[in-house]
Amino acid sequence: MELPRDTASGRRRGLVLGSGGLLGAAWTVGALTALEESTGVDMRAVDYLAGTSAGSVTAAMLGAGVSVEQLRLHQLGQGTDGPLAEMTWDYDHATGGSRPRRPRLTAGSPGMVARNVRRLRKMPPTAVLAAFLPEGRTDLSSIGELVRSVTPGGGWSPHPGVWIVTMDYDSGRRVPFGRAGAPEAELADAVMASCSIPGWFTPVVIDGRRYIDGAACSATSADLLAGLELDEVYIVAPSVSFETDRPRALLPRVERAWRTRVTRRCVREAAKLRAEGTEVTILGPGPDDLAQIGGNVMDAKRRLKVLETSVRTSAAALTSGSTAA
Repeated sequence: MELPRDTASGRRRGLVLGSGGLLGAAWTVGALTALEESTGVDMRAVDYLAGTSAGSVTAAMLGAGVSVEQLRLHQLGQGTDGPLAEMTWDYDHATGGSRPRRPRLTAGSPGMVARNVRRLRKMPPTAVLAAFLPEGRTDLSSIGELVRSVTPGGGWSPHPGVWIVTMDYDSGRRVPFGRAGAPEAELADAVMASCSIPGWFTPVVIDGRRYIDGAACSATSADLLAGLELDEVYIVAPSVSFETDRPRALLPRVERAWRTRVTRRCVREAAKLRAEGTEVTILGPGPDDLAQIGGNVMDAKRRLKVLETSVRTSAAALTSGSTAA
């Protein structure tokens, strides 16, 4: 398959797709729909596609030639052409439902803490927490099957700029599979690893090492694109919000507090790109989106409403220019 490439504009672009669970994936499709309509850029044609967790699935799809419109129609359960035409996917149940299975009783990676005892304060708190959480028991082979359906023959993506961000569960180091110098892996395995939320999903073993959700290091990892001399970078981040709602329930309140930390890190990452002269656009959920998302990003019954709302709110954010914080 020959992938679309942007050679006419001469501008080098990157697309960062962040973490956010099942609902974050749906929100991302809505945001990408609005982004393409606003910019006229085919998101399959950017030079680099960096995906983390739920964003890794979307990066893999775009890298395999699946268009944003095809992703949207597939989420809606409508017929589509392209690589997903023959693939039936149960968005609401394929990853095991809205609650994790009871995890194992021991800490997932006590060795990671022991190896990094002198630098724990410098590590992201979520990475340290991941080490203490018990190892999850839910399998993500269904995600692997989805990715393999659009990349027949295995191997890596047909798009040379696809990076899938994970965390090495034994060292605590961020590993962007697909980037020069990273360990080799099949795309499907890397995506499964990037989606392996600690305490929920089983870590994925690649060449003898365990890997988990890259969001344990960063929900976006936009700083990985620094030094590539890109003209533009779009950051589509379901876990980033510059304006939030004020829920009363405890779980959503905890999620919003965590979201504030994620947003601060994303802004710091974006600043590294801007310091090099790169134009950066950041799209994240606003209050209307968060009201639909609630406190559990794996709550499937909210999925279609989240997607629908995202198209509207993302278009409004792009029109108002409130995407460059």
